Amino acid sequence: MVIVTIEGIPVLLTDFVQFLETPLFSFFGAPVSRTEALGFASGALCVWLVARQHIANWPLGIANCLLFVLLFTQAGLYADAGLQFVFIALGLYGWRNWVRGDGAAADTLPVRRTTRGEWTGLAIAGAAGLAAITWLLVTATDSEVPFWDALTTVLSLLATYGQCRKRLESWWLWIAADIVYVPLYAYKGLYLTSILYIGFMALCVAGLANWRRSMAADIEKAKAAA
Repeated sequence: MVIVTIEGIPVLLTDFVQFLETPLFSFFGAPVSRTEALGFASGALCVWLVARQHIANWPLGIANCLLFVLLFTQAGLYADAGLQFVFIALGLYGWRNWVRGDGAAADTLPVRRTTRGEWTGLAIAGAAGLAAITWLLVTATDSEVPFWDALTTVLSLLATYGQCRKRLESWWLWIAADIVYVPLYAYKGLYLTSILYIGFMALCVAGLANWRRSMAADIEKAKAAA
């Protein structure tokens, strides 16, 4: 099959992107594209799988990131769009980490608390990242919400690090990020995604409880084996 190209981009790819950008329905008077609808469904399922410590959350999360790259670029949330590529890299790392864990079997990495040293490193990295990303958005883009876009980006990165390492407190970082994401996406007219992040907060609470029980069970097993 011959594929005609436009400036090196396959027509079939541009047609597919246009298909995803096409409004599927309206929500609170705002059009909802296929991209946002698919992002909603895959994102909700992904967080549910993380809460259950199911390894399938990683490949699904990577697919979800690709959808959000398109969605956030269209909405002018450039830091969030760029963040998705970092999420993809961290997703591959987390996938590998969860598989290998402390052994060869899947899902063997135990849940642990974040250490004082980790918190110090995260605080320093977070402050530096917030300043740098805010400056970049102010000077190099037409972002209407540079600080809030940068803040959610930094919180999400810190939370993802904790998720990759199965640190219990990563759920609190996700909850903090979601609290900012909900009004931010509503402000940008992404109402369905805003509602998705309300659901994310509920799933984060469930994930926190699930991981806490898992950690307590591991501690009891260790005591029994001692």
